[in-house]
Amino acid sequence: MQVYISADMEGTAGVTGWVMTNPGEHDYELARRLMTAEVNAAIEGAFLGGATTVVVNDSHDGMRNLPLDGIDPRALVLSGSPKAGSMVEGLTEAYDLMFCTGYHAMAGSPSTLAHTYNLTVQQAEISGRKVGELGLNAYWAGTFGVPVALVTGDDVLEAETGELLPWARYAQVKEARGRYASLSRGAQAACAAIRQAAEVAVREGSSLQPLLPPDRPEIKIRFTNPGQAQSAAICPGAERLDVLTVRFGHQDYREVYRAFRTMVTLASDLR
Repeated sequence: MQVYISADMEGTAGVTGWVMTNPGEHDYELARRLMTAEVNAAIEGAFLGGATTVVVNDSHDGMRNLPLDGIDPRALVLSGSPKAGSMVEGLTEAYDLMFCTGYHAMAGSPSTLAHTYNLTVQQAEISGRKVGELGLNAYWAGTFGVPVALVTGDDVLEAETGELLPWARYAQVKEARGRYASLSRGAQAACAAIRQAAEVAVREGSSLQPLLPPDRPEIKIRFTNPGQAQSAAICPGAERLDVLTVRFGHQDYREVYRAFRTMVTLASDLR
């Protein structure tokens, strides 16, 4: 049983502000330690459940957050950026299950630190379904036949997960009390919940199903200002629908995902 972990930071217990998530800023080192502890809990739970291989993709910001001297030595860590697959780099059909740890809910939701890849995106839809990072990445995993077995984060993301991935185990580590506030479990309690959920997720893994993308999927992105949409529309194959919205469609979801990342990168130059 091979497990792939996409590890973000904003959904970690106790993480409540950008000053905690941006390297070099106040309390980043604390958030980094909390993130690492939760990832280790997921790794431990996976092995307890019967995993033979665990690979962790550091998926937050510059993707250099997880210190190798602090990670469970049984796991491998993929770090650094840019990576072609970003938060799902290296995920292939070789894996049996995917975990999403430290995730947050989609842009526009009341989740603590909610966003979708970055703050240029107001809303993203795949063939009419609103999605955040969880949905975008779960569809990518689905193209390889890999189900998402575990998600961790706050209560708002739990509701999002239940609608999108009803078969996935969920470890709620905090409740959103505002964009920059949450009611969190203590670090040890959060890790214990993740460890237990990860173990069960692996034991149940053979019965889970992947999230398959729609036929001929398309993505619509609503940006925060017209200049961002204008820049995003430079992406080959993109169509600007209105002053803030850009669309891209393709028969292959992986091309849709790559186009999404391209458009968001282009838009990021215009705040």
